[in-house]
Amino acid sequence: MQTTIDDALAIIRRGAEEVLVEAELIEKLKSGRPLCVKAGFDPTAPDLHLGHMVLLHKLRQFQELGHDVVFLIGDFTGMIGDPSGKNETRPPLTREQVQENAQTYQRQVFKVLDQAKTKIQFNSTWLDQLTAVDVIKLASTHTVARMLERDDFHKRYTNEQPIAIHEFLYPLMQGYDSVAMKADVELGGTDQKFNLLMGRELQKHFGQKPQTIITLPLLPGLDGIKKMSKSLNNYIGIDESPEQIFGKVMSISDETMWLWFELISFIGLDELQRYRNEVSEGKNPRDIKFLLAHELTARFHSQAAATAAQEAFIAQFQKGKLPDVMPEVEIEVEGETVDVAQIARKAELVESVSEAVRLLGQGGVRINGERVTQRQMAFSAKEDQFVLQMGKRRFAKIILRQKADN
Repeated sequence: MQTTIDDALAIIRRGAEEVLVEAELIEKLKSGRPLCVKAGFDPTAPDLHLGHMVLLHKLRQFQELGHDVVFLIGDFTGMIGDPSGKNETRPPLTREQVQENAQTYQRQVFKVLDQAKTKIQFNSTWLDQLTAVDVIKLASTHTVARMLERDDFHKRYTNEQPIAIHEFLYPLMQGYDSVAMKADVELGGTDQKFNLLMGRELQKHFGQKPQTIITLPLLPGLDGIKKMSKSLNNYIGIDESPEQIFGKVMSISDETMWLWFELISFIGLDELQRYRNEVSEGKNPRDIKFLLAHELTARFHSQAAATAAQEAFIAQFQKGKLPDVMPEVEIEVEGETVDVAQIARKAELVESVSEAVRLLGQGGVRINGERVTQRQMAFSAKEDQFVLQMGKRRFAKIILRQKADN
């Protein structure tokens, strides 16, 4: 059955923050030709995580609507460093670092996109060809005042924090990508709006029809508050094991679950509304979360792996079974008390002592299955051992040894 314009718009609008300008998009859809739809990803880290899936998921929807999707790797712009949302200058990456990360992206992206319908491009293809004169002409299209309208630049300028000249070049380079590609539609996070609009303006300057821009929310991380980020350790990497992906999805809040469903699930909106109704009528949200965890695990692995991960999760967490295999960590201690937060850090169950302290305060720490909230615990024997659990998925067998007297 052929998709109508209204049907296509409903799919495109799903989860979107803004569609600018929607009237222009409708005219493009009415033309009946496949649209060039792009989303750029700077390979500034070696792996993709679920936060990247928001844009990839929307690209996949455009593919299914019959449009030409371009996964643009910003190997040139990655060496500048996108200042979006940053309060300081980002350290530039070397070309070697960017190329190494880009190789990983090319392998991982097809866990979401249809490889047969995806075109991968590198923006160094055209940006490397720009001469110094070309860059100066490009820079002349916008004023410093216009650049300072951008929220993060404005805040840094107001707070007298330094802004490097090369950072002003980033939105110009990203905007020029749209010119070089003659893009009809560009996708980006809400923090990318300035850069996306720059593409529209530069396309007008070069005599092209301006692209439609679609901004999408930033996916909240496991904490449900801050955006998903490796630096905040609140992420799910798409190359993580099935058990890790399934367990981490099950750890998110019920409120976060609904947003994840809308942004990165292929479940239809009618079906999603049915799930909401079932929960409002008394169904346990955990049962709905199982569906999300299973879908995402299967997407990055397989249906069989997702089913096995779900069975393992139920056995471990709903039936109180400890993992069959866990790391053993020996730690030397002094005195009659030990610091649980320090032990957790030394055992690499947390990224920092402060994270361990937070988990203690939230009741997320167990010793031999019993919840503990105090940071200090008594220790007087020459040797003691116990199972330390931090959060829902991190376990280690801790062997404490009294430090020998010199």
